[in-house]
Amino acid sequence: MSQGSRPDRVGDQIRADLGDLLAREVQDPGVGFTTITRVRVSPDLSVARVYYTSLGSEAARRETAKALRRATPFLRRRLGRRLRLRRLPELTFSYDEALEQQERVERLLLDLRGGSDEEREPDGHD
Repeated sequence: MSQGSRPDRVGDQIRADLGDLLAREVQDPGVGFTTITRVRVSPDLSVARVYYTSLGSEAARRETAKALRRATPFLRRRLGRRLRLRRLPELTFSYDEALEQQERVERLLLDLRGGSDEEREPDGHD
């Protein structure tokens, strides 16, 4: 068994449990529509970096970050009840910009190719 497998398993469990907790138990409206995309746990299981995405503008994203910071103690307590770990990792939340970067690359590639077929047909006429 490789050393990285336990942090990966713990990260997967934290991701699943946090998603459930955010959907069902966190009452803060600032959390809004937040999706946990991945969790990276340090090899010694002391820190879990939680990556998330959320819908809305930049202002809504900032509000979501504040709401997640407010909810962190609650989430950590709830995770402690669900996970069987001697010491629960500290949670840090980071906005996952990977999806935005992927969309930006896809737009650039479309621009390089001259746009999609739909973009080339003005008003749907041939």
